Parts: sequence; C-alpha cells; structure tokens
Amino acid sequence: MKIALFIPPLTQINTPYPATAYLKGFLKTTLYQDIFQADLGLELILAIFNKKTIGQLFDEAALKPNLSKNITNILQLRHRYEFCIDTVIQFLQNKNPTLAHKICGSDYLPQASRFNALNDDIEWLFGSMGIHDRAKMLCTLFMEDIGDLIVEAICPYFGFSRYAEDIARSATSFSPILTQLEAPNNTLDNILIALLDKHILSEQPDLVILTIPFPGNVFGAFKAGQHIKNNYPHIKVSMGGGFPNTELRSLADARVFDFTDFISLDDGEKPLLNLLEFLDGKRDLSQLKRTFIRENNTVKYINGCTSPDIAHSNSGTPDYTGLLLDRYISMLEMANPMHRLWSDGRWNKLTVAHGCYWKKCSFCDISLDYIGRYEPASAVVLADKIETIIAQTGTTGFHFVDEAAPPLVLRDLALEILHRKLDISWWANIRFEKTFSNDLCTLLAASGCIAVTGGLEVASDRLLEMMEKGVSVQQVAQVANHFTQSGIMVHAYLMYGFPTQTAQETIDSLEVVRQLFEAGALQSAFWHRFSMTAHSPVGLNPDKYHVIKIGPDEGTFANNDLVHDDPKGGDHDLYAEGLRTSLYNFMMANCLDWPVHDWFDFKTPKTKLPFNLIQKHIAETTGNDNEKLKYKIIWLGNPPEFIPQGKNTKVEIESGNGKLSTKMDTTSAQFIKKQLVKTLTSPKSLLTLNELLEHYTQETSFPKELLLYSETWKSLRASGLLLIRF
Repeated sequence: MKIALFIPPLTQINTPYPATAYLKGFLKTTLYQDIFQADLGLELILAIFNKKTIGQLFDEAALKPNLSKNITNILQLRHRYEFCIDTVIQFLQNKNPTLAHKICGSDYLPQASRFNALNDDIEWLFGSMGIHDRAKMLCTLFMEDIGDLIVEAICPYFGFSRYAEDIARSATSFSPILTQLEAPNNTLDNILIALLDKHILSEQPDLVILTIPFPGNVFGAFKAGQHIKNNYPHIKVSMGGGFPNTELRSLADARVFDFTDFISLDDGEKPLLNLLEFLDGKRDLSQLKRTFIRENNTVKYINGCTSPDIAHSNSGTPDYTGLLLDRYISMLEMANPMHRLWSDGRWNKLTVAHGCYWKKCSFCDISLDYIGRYEPASAVVLADKIETIIAQTGTTGFHFVDEAAPPLVLRDLALEILHRKLDISWWANIRFEKTFSNDLCTLLAASGCIAVTGGLEVASDRLLEMMEKGVSVQQVAQVANHFTQSGIMVHAYLMYGFPTQTAQETIDSLEVVRQLFEAGALQSAFWHRFSMTAHSPVGLNPDKYHVIKIGPDEGTFANNDLVHDDPKGGDHDLYAEGLRTSLYNFMMANCLDWPVHDWFDFKTPKTKLPFNLIQKHIAETTGNDNEKLKYKIIWLGNPPEFIPQGKNTKVEIESGNGKLSTKMDTTSAQFIKKQLVKTLTSPKSLLTLNELLEHYTQETSFPKELLLYSETWKSLRASGLLLIRF
C-alpha cells in the first residue's frame, strides 16, 4: 500500500513541521514502508515566489480596481520585483551569501510600505547585526511587500506561516469553511492543486494523510481533500494532528466527510497502523482507534482497539528523507531573539518525552493525551535518534519540541552526547525547576544547549500558585540566571489576563519582567493573552477560578476556545499595547530605568515591588559544596598541569577566564590528578562528592576538609568541576 504524507499550507517555511517525519519514521518500523512525504506549504511558497509566477500575479493584480496607494506603488516597481525575486529566494535559502553586500550597500531591492519599519530603533539594531543579518531583514521586508500585494489583490487569506487561518479559528460551525471551499479557486488555490496533482500522479498513493497542526493549516488541508475526493475517488484520505486533537473532539458535522474519510485523535501512530490494517483487510472497522468516520450520513466515533498506544521509545526515529531540506527559507521577521531562533534556520525536531511530567497548570490542556500521558525516552535511545537524523539531514541543530523537557532526562542526554563526542546545537522548552542548578546548566551548555524557553506566565506569586504552575518568581529568577550565566539564552512566555488578575498585579508583573531584563537573566520574552480552553482546568471548572463562561454554544465542528467574563479581574485588554511596547524596548536594552506605569497612556497604579527584588533573589545562596555530598562529580575543564615544586605541586588550569594557578601538597595533587583522569576516561561512571572525599581520606590520611576548602578545589570548581544531582 502506497502512503502519501502531506503537510498542508502553511506552517513554518524555514524548517519542516515534524509530524510527517515522525509518522514516516514509525511506519518504517512496520510492514507499511512504501511512504512518500511532502511539505505542500514550502512548495506553495516556492511556486509563488519566483520570477514567472510573480509576473503572472502582477498581471492579475494590475486588472483589479481601487487598489491602495501602496499596492499601486508596488506595481509601478514591477520590473525590480521580477528582477530580484529569484536571487532573494536563493539568498534566504543560504545559497548566495555574497549577495548580502549588494542588498545592504545599494538600492538593490524595491521598497514599499514594509520598509517604513526601518525607523531609528531598527537602524540601531542593525548596528549590532552582521551584514548578513541586515540583508536578511531587508529581504524579509521585500517578501512581505509582495505578500501585501497578494493579500489585497489575489488571495485575502494568504500569510507566510498560515493560510485562511481566520475562518478556522474558533470555528464552531463548519459552514464558513465550507462556503470558502465551494467558492471558485483563486490563483494560489490553483497553484496548490497543481502541486498536489503532480505528487499524486507521480506517486500513485492509495492513502493520503494530511496533518493539521494549526488553524492556519485547516483550509489548505480541506482544499487538498476536496480535490482528491473529486478527482481521485479511489484514494482514501485521513486527517489528524494538533487541530483535530484539541478542536474536533466533539465533531458532529457529517459534511466534513465530503473532504476526508477518516479523522483520528491524539498520537497518530497506533490509529494509523490500525487504519492501514483495516484498509488491508486485516482489521474490522469497529476495531479502529480514536477515529471519526461517516456512517449513514452521521458522524461516528470508533475506539474499539483495546491495545495501548505505541510507546514513545518504540515510535521510531523521525525520517526527513523526501522533504526539500535544502530549499527551506529563513526570514528575519522581528528583533525578538527567540522568534529569530524559531524562524531562522532549519532545525531537526525531536521529542525527548511524550507529554508533560508536571501536567498541573490550570491554563493547559492537561486532560488531553498529548499533555497528560508522560513517557520519556532513555538518553541512549535519544542519542541514537540524533545520530540517525544527522546522517539523514546533514545538519546538527536540534529543537526538542517537548511540552516541557524533563531536567533529569536532559541531564542524562547531555552526558550521553558528551560521551559520544557529538557536536550539536540544541534548544528546548523547559519549566524553571530548581533542578536546573548552575552546574546542571553548565553541563547542558557543554552538550550544545544554546537556548531555553519557559513559562514565567503572570509573574505574580499569588497567580502562579492559583494556576498551579509549581514555580515562584524567586525560583524563575534564580534558574533563569543559572542558564544565562552558562551562556544559554533564556526566553520567557508571559501571560496577562489570567482570572482575577488585578491592575496592580499587571503592573507588578511588568516590573518583575523589567528587573529580569535589567539583571540580564532574560534575553527574550513574549506576552500572550490568557485564553480559556475547553480541556483546561479553568475551562472545565470556571467557578473554581472565579470566571464565568459566556460562550460560545457548543457547535458541531470545532469546540475548544471559550469566551469568559472575569468579574474580579481588571480590564485586561487595556494593557496589551503597553505590555507589548515595553517588552520590545526591554529586549533592546532600552528604557530599563523607566517607571513601568509610564508605558501606559492612562492612569495605572505604581508598582509596589522593591526596585531590587530580582537582584536580591539572584544573590541568595544556593548552598555550599558541603551540602552536596550526594551529588556526582563531572569534569568538563581542560586537563590541569601539575608542576612539582619541592614538597608541593603547582596546579595550573587554562579556563575561559584565563589561567588559574594554585599550590597544594603533592600527595593531594596526585590524588586529584588520578581522579580527573578517571572522570575523563569514563564520564558515565561517576563518583559522588562524598565518595571522592572518602577516597581522599583513605588514600592520603588527610581530613576531607583539607581538600574541600582548599584554593585548588575553588579553582577546579571555577574551571569545570561540576556537582550534579542524580
């Protein structure tokens, strides 16, 4: 049976969304190995942004009446857009890097309204950028100008990372989507259909699987399903992914199945395997797993399979073969450092653990399987996958896409990476756990960690406790500082509008954020407006959180986003612009000395927090080494040089801060030398600090304090001797 896996438009265009690679990797462990995959979103962008198609779009746009002045200006510069587009795409694919000088040093690119963003702040930012980054931002503005023409004159629902997102967001009824599907195709729809035809005619699949992670993929998926059902009725179509998992759990509109035959929920591996067995005549329809079908013109949910889901460790290694890995496009859309990491460059995506080990946050969909079922993989399994993916893709950058990567699994993975001498870069989403000590963060950095993202959310201890986040402002400040001091960038997810949040708490949360940036503990952040969802504790029990659900009524299509009233909270929307503007400036190290209430153009309370709250939190001690006797010893530093000097030995260590030099008795020095050699030879057979000190006393007859409080010990600790909790 031939299987085609498609990512419908549009998600990211700098890196493939991993769902099809995950499914392909799993299927290669089964009998069903005739698999093809394609990223229709990337292919759509490439089919639009080339000289030939841009010329056709300009022809079409020129016939439209009542165009804005901006689009008229773009049309007048048509020859420049056509001349530049192919080389710009090559540059954004990192295939023509020398073009950067031409882009930055002349009027090479035509400019329309998007270039108005080049204000003094952006020009200041360019001062800290290399010429390649500046050129990339200019090319991004060039692309966005063309995007504006497409939206106004060709396809109103086009976006670089979403396609007709608005009609799918909070769509309790399928009717608006159906209306759009039944409308005549526009030029972009026809390009998508042509791409789909090319693949179907070439691959001749028996089953097409469309993954729908976000609202911005819904219309593209259904447009593809519509074309397949109308023109290739022998091909079965199945849909799944994040959008069905959260939005379509109560699906009841039979019209949906004019565009697909099956919709599955939650992890796709077991439902897909059961579906293939059914289509192969090896399984009864009633024995499918978490799958919607249409029967007698009604929607029927089938979950007759009683065998468990595929274990995370047995789900195979993501397989990216077949995707156009060298043709993804890296754009530079905003100054936010973490958004830059997200949208610039191609990352191999991998999951450390299924689900969330905390699974208590009241704003999160913890009742659903993708959060609630926690199942980590071992460090050996993960490292094996990393090596396989590097061999497949030729790239060594990894994004661990967990809900929250468990610190102890990351610890073990870091040791395995170092043991195998893998040279990779990676970043992950984490919780600001106390487990992330200074030493653990140093270990993660040594293994290749370059950035972490984590939820500070409302930055208020009362509200953090209410949302059962399991962290405090003090803890976040200390852990964020540990990461930063280890050279790892920290991005905080921020939230405003949580139930009962007052105006005072909003101002105080902004003050916490200001101080975190001022202290250098944060480098990036983003404010999100709280959204109440049907599967979160707040949505399931609004009374407990003192909010009132006011809509929408449950529909027959998507049911997840809920509208609520917050009678005990402030006017949350009032603060949105001030929060956004202040954060933008904080990330650029601007105005960190401003009183936070000055960011709002209306009267607000003044902060009640001490001006040095975060600095005091960071300065609080985390305990001395004598309190870490059960921690294991890891040596990451350069080999020390031991130089005999009479009865003593001089110990010199080259570190990042220069050469450190101390003296100690020769007996102790020989003991240290032997133990460091053991650690370097077998980094996975580690002594605890207590075991080391006992060996020291046994072999030298000296008291342990002589070593533990020596200048040499301090130098070793400063040069790469870590104490890690196990």
